[in-house]
Parts: sequence; C-alpha cells; structure tokens
Amino acid sequence: MSNTSNFRAAFREAQNQTLVGPNVIANALPYVGGGLVLTALGTYGGLGIIRNNPELFFPTFIGAVILELILFFVAQNVAEKGKKSIALPLLGIYSLLSGYTLSGLVFVALRTPNVGIQGIGIAALGCGITFIFARQIGSNLSEADGMALSKTIYLGVIALVVVCLIQFVFALFGVYTPTWLEIGISGLGVFLFAGAAVVDFYILPRTYRNDQYLPAALSMYLTYINLFVFILRLLIALNGRD
Repeated sequence: MSNTSNFRAAFREAQNQTLVGPNVIANALPYVGGGLVLTALGTYGGLGIIRNNPELFFPTFIGAVILELILFFVAQNVAEKGKKSIALPLLGIYSLLSGYTLSGLVFVALRTPNVGIQGIGIAALGCGITFIFARQIGSNLSEADGMALSKTIYLGVIALVVVCLIQFVFALFGVYTPTWLEIGISGLGVFLFAGAAVVDFYILPRTYRNDQYLPAALSMYLTYINLFVFILRLLIALNGRD
C-alpha cells in the first residue's frame, strides 16, 4: 500500500489554491501507463519465482517491500525537485518492485475459483472506469467540497493503512482475517481509493505545475495500484480462499 506522506503534502499545498497546473494530469497520464506496464512485467516475474522457486519468494518479497519503501521516498523527493533524468529510472524500478510485491496476491487470485485471469481483468477494468468517472467528478468539485472530501479520504486511508499493517503482522504468525472481515476491509479499501482517485483529479492541478508531471504521475499510479489491490482482494474474499 502507498505511503500517505505525498497525499498529506498535496493536501496541505492545495488548500485555498487555484489551478497552477491545468494540464498536469494530461502530461502525467503517459507515465502512469508506462508505470503500469512495468508493474505487469514485475508481476509476471514474481509469478515465475513463485511457480519455479517458491522457497525464494518470501525472502525476496520482504526485501522488495523494504527497497520499495525506501525507493518511494527517494523517487518522490527527486521527482518533486524536477530532476527528471534521475527520477524516471527510479520510478521505473519502483514500478517493477511494486509488480513483484503484487505477484503473491495475483497468484492467489489465479488459484481462486471464479476469479482467475478474468477477475484480474475485471479489477484492472474497474480501475480504469473509476478513473474516467473520477476525472469528471474531481475536475468539477467546488473548493469547499474538494477540500472536505480530501480531508475525509485522507483520514480514512490512514485508518486503512493501520488495519492492513495489523493484518500483515498477524499473517506472519499464521493468523488470518475471517472472510467476513476481509470482505468488509476490502470493500472499505475500494470505496476509499475510489474517493482518492476523485481527490487526485481535484488536488493535483492545484498542487503541481504543468511541468511537474512526474510527482503527479506517482500519486495517480499509487491510487490506481491500491484500488486494483482492494478490488482484487474483494473478489478473492467473495469467492473464498484456499
């Protein structure tokens, strides 16, 4: 799951501001798409490790998570300073690592009855459709509504991060969330990150100039990936886990 520091900074900078980058979303979208392609490649590589060398996956997964967290802060900082020649390869590596850490969830989805590859496609399509509607809604929010929604989603995402961290720690000790609770958490995640997509289209043009498309792309990428994760988790929970 994405760190909330970029959301907090964007929220703070967007308060009481008019548009400073009306075209930053359009400029960022190609980089979001490129990041998602690299994420798919990372996921494919992770699935290969799970199938051919399963004993290697967990330690490499932990290493990838740690490196991904470090790289997030470094890439975000470099991107916001406008060092595009350095930021682009860092963001590319980050996208590959993100895909690798997603491969475990995708593997579970592929093994879950009535989910499989079609469920993965549904999750990806659902994210795309959400972004289409989010762009229309977020671009037309009033100042008061936009800031109120931003603050609500921000607080909700913080709570969700805490819950997911607790889930992860329990899972390390072999204690898994009951299906009904997993459905509730996943449904909440879908709702919050759909809201975060709306917030992105409201906040980003008020935070970044047109030439600051890389940090904007990172924010949109994180929203898309997290929305995808929770849609897929919800489909898995609804159809039962092995």
